[in-house]
Amino acid sequence: MTASAGTDDVLITGVGCTPFGRHVDRTAAELAGSAVTDALGDAGVARHEIGAVFYANVSQKALEGQHMIPGQVALRPLGLDRAPVINVENACAGGATALWLAIAHVRAGMSDTALAVGVDKLVCADAARGLAVFDGALDVHRREETLAGLRALAPEDTPSGTEAAPGAGERSVFMDIYASLARAHMRRFGTTREQLAAVAAKNHAHSVHNPRAQFRKSFTVDQVLAAREVARPLTVPMCSPVSDGAAAVVVTRAAAARARTSGNARAVRVLASALVSGSDRAADLVEQHIGRRAALAAYEQAGLGPRDVDVAEVHDATAFGEIQQVENLGFCAIGAGGPWSSSGAGALGGHLPINPSGGLESRGHPVSATGLAQIFELVTQLRGEAGPRQVPRARIAVAENGGGLYGIEEAVAAVTILGGTR
Repeated sequence: MTASAGTDDVLITGVGCTPFGRHVDRTAAELAGSAVTDALGDAGVARHEIGAVFYANVSQKALEGQHMIPGQVALRPLGLDRAPVINVENACAGGATALWLAIAHVRAGMSDTALAVGVDKLVCADAARGLAVFDGALDVHRREETLAGLRALAPEDTPSGTEAAPGAGERSVFMDIYASLARAHMRRFGTTREQLAAVAAKNHAHSVHNPRAQFRKSFTVDQVLAAREVARPLTVPMCSPVSDGAAAVVVTRAAAARARTSGNARAVRVLASALVSGSDRAADLVEQHIGRRAALAAYEQAGLGPRDVDVAEVHDATAFGEIQQVENLGFCAIGAGGPWSSSGAGALGGHLPINPSGGLESRGHPVSATGLAQIFELVTQLRGEAGPRQVPRARIAVAENGGGLYGIEEAVAAVTILGGTR
C-alpha cells in the first residue's frame, strides 16, 4: 500500500515476541514466523498490507551459511511475497536498526505500514561455534590490539582485579570486553561489585513475572556475588546467556491507522528514533559516549528529557551495561550509575523502573531480536498490559540498544522513545 509523501506521525500498532531460550527443535524461519504472525494479528493488519519488511539476523549467515537472502527465505513461507524484504545486520543493534528503517520508510511516505523483524538462533550443539558469532562484532583485523587497549584502561594491579577468573570457561569475547569496561568504571568512579550484583538481582527479580524470559529465577545480591566468575568482576548471573528467539513490530502511519475500522486505541506513538555510530573519542571523554549521543539526539527529536521518562529497557548484556546506560540516558550523573542502581531506583516500584522484562541478563539475548523485544516490552507497558511487572501510569518509555565494539565503545547505538495513547 503506497502512502503520499509527508512526515505524518508514526505509530506502533502491533508487536509479537517468542519466548527466548533454547529452541533446538525450531528453525529461525519458524521463530520469525511466530513473532510476525503475532505482530500482524496484534495490529489487525493483513500480510498484503505490509509495504516493506526489514529483517535483522546474523545466525542464519554465520551458522547456516545463508549469507545472501535470509529474510526472503524465512518470510516467503508466511505469504510475505509482495513486499520488498531488506536484510539488516548491525550486530546486537540489528533489531533496533530494522525498526529505525521501518519508521523512516513510513515517515518518508513510501508505505502506510512496514514490518521490522529480528531473529537469531545461537544455541547449537557446538557451543564454540555459537560463541564465535560474536567475534565478528569487532574489528577482526585488530582483535588483540583492541582487547589489549581495553585491558589497559584498568591495569591488572588495581584492586578491581585481573582480566578473567581461573576456570571461567567458554564465553563470548564480549564478556571480556564488558569486564574491562566495568573495571575501568570501578577504577575511575568507585563502582563496586555489590552495585553490579544489585543490578543483576533486580533484573532477575523482574524476570520472574515475564513468561517470555529465558530465566525466571530470582537471586539475592549475595547469591549473585557468590556465583561462578566469568570475567572479573562479572559472575554468571551478571551476564546475558546465549539465546534463540524472535520479535516483530508493525509500524503504521497515524492517518492510515485512524482510517481503519479497528482504529488505533492500543497503538503507541513513536516520539523519537535515533541511530548513531561510534567515534574515535578519548577514553576519558565519557560525556561523548555513543550511548549518550544517541540519547541526546532522541530527546531532541521528542522534545523531552530524562525527567519525562517513566520506564526504560536498556542493553544490559552484562550488569555493567545497565549502569553505564542509565548514566548515558541522563537518569543519573555520569559516574553515579552504581549508587543509583543499588538504591533501588531502577526496580519495579522505584523512581524509574529499568528493564521490567528482566533485561538481557534474564530475558535472554538472541542478538538481532533483542532491540525489538525491548519495544515489545515497552509497548506492553504503555498499553497497561504487563500484569505483575506493570509500571503504574507509564506514559513515556525509552529503549536503548547497542551493538558491536569499535575502539573503546559500541559501533552502533539506537535510542527509541515511545509515548502511550491511553
